[in-house]
Amino acid sequence: MPTLVRLNKSRIDVYANDHLPPHFHIRSNDGSKAAVSIRDLKVIAGEVPRAALLEALAWAETRRPLLLKVWKELNS
Repeated sequence: MPTLVRLNKSRIDVYANDHLPPHFHIRSNDGSKAAVSIRDLKVIAGEVPRAALLEALAWAETRRPLLLKVWKELNS
């Protein structure tokens, strides 16, 4: 489970051998978790505090190609 980035309020991970659709995981500093679709940046499972979610989505918005590349490398 590579951590791609540690942000102020959370971190972003991509897991190997994970299920479709391609997604990443947000783990907030309080331990809560959410999975987010790379395609449309919608939460598909879990819940994190709003501030952690907004921070992670802002980071991910311009890095979708990187997220998809890493997801494919770990899940093909």
